[in-house]
Amino acid sequence: MMRSVAEHRDAILAAVAPLAPVALPISACRGLVTVADVVAEVDLPGFNNSAMDGYAVRAADVTTARPGAPVSLRVIGEVAAGGDGAAYDVGVGEAVRIMTGAMMPAGADAVVMVERTDGGTEVVAIEDAAPVGQSIRPAGEDVRAGTVVVPAGTVVNPRVVALAAATGHGTLAVRPRPRVAVLSTGDELIPPGMPLRPGQIHESNAPMLAACVEALGAEVVRVASVSDDADALIATLGELVASCDAVVTTGGVSMGAYDVVKAALRDRGVEFVQVAMQPGKPQGFGAFDGVPVFALPGNPVSAFVSFEMFVAPALDTMMGRSHERRVVTGVMGHALDSPAGRTQIARAVTRRAGSTWLVDPVVGQGSHFVHDLVRANSLVIVPAESTRLVEGDPVEVWLLDGVHDH
Repeated sequence: MMRSVAEHRDAILAAVAPLAPVALPISACRGLVTVADVVAEVDLPGFNNSAMDGYAVRAADVTTARPGAPVSLRVIGEVAAGGDGAAYDVGVGEAVRIMTGAMMPAGADAVVMVERTDGGTEVVAIEDAAPVGQSIRPAGEDVRAGTVVVPAGTVVNPRVVALAAATGHGTLAVRPRPRVAVLSTGDELIPPGMPLRPGQIHESNAPMLAACVEALGAEVVRVASVSDDADALIATLGELVASCDAVVTTGGVSMGAYDVVKAALRDRGVEFVQVAMQPGKPQGFGAFDGVPVFALPGNPVSAFVSFEMFVAPALDTMMGRSHERRVVTGVMGHALDSPAGRTQIARAVTRRAGSTWLVDPVVGQGSHFVHDLVRANSLVIVPAESTRLVEGDPVEVWLLDGVHDH
């Protein structure tokens, strides 16, 4: 009896767990999940500062200022960003030239932008009145020290990095990136760019899967290849699991005489099953020396689809993230046949047509059509109970990279 796609995914997710948290520099945390509340260590802003280039003044001194009838003030100094505004105390009839972000000097309670003055360096003519507080950013206006600014469970994005840094944090406690090894199998595989002999093909799955791992935000620690030899496979896996959190293999999981992955690992903690899906029916998953191993089919499209369906949600779980996809309801642009009793994950070109997502399955739906895989920007999920979709039928669509909502 075959497993459904959901059953196989659930079995995998039940067997993987979030990685133990680590402290990382904030520059290395993008895409990772915080495991503790981030509390502001300082006020933000940390001091009263100017929102404009101009002059720090006493509001009472410029109440009558207007164009054509300016008020003249003596300039007693200048404060740039990073300078010590406390070095000055603005008295009656005085002003301090000030730059954006600079600390307000004592005694001043307003800033007049430079455009409303004559720009004087010793005496300045102020041409506009300035109410108390004008163009001043008060200390703590944005954040008060002791406030939780980033809750635990937050996915770190560039804006979170900015807030953590601004509030005094150089590191964050996060779930780390899983270290993933990618292993391809097959006597026929030759590295990309190398000349081929009869019967050989260029290896494309391992580079593709490594790119998938990195696009997800995990770390590729090694990309390896082995021949159709069980002992070589076991030895290579032993090396890989010593320095990684997961291994993704490709090839050797079907029913053939040379399907070495299945032969070598089915008695080593990896379970091989048939999943009611097309492409990607043969699947393997388990633990080798305690490290999760995802054994994917060898056809390129099958490997890619299997990664999206099973490996990606598992790696997200290891990072403590929910696995969120860009899912929309599309409308079929033309008919598509689907095998009875199996979920088809068809490749398609999806585009926005007004308020509708129009879905056009690519011509080459075979598991070896790499060119049409590249053309596709989405995956169409055809339920197992459907054997044919026709033009105008609604369908679930997973949007891949490069698809915009407008």
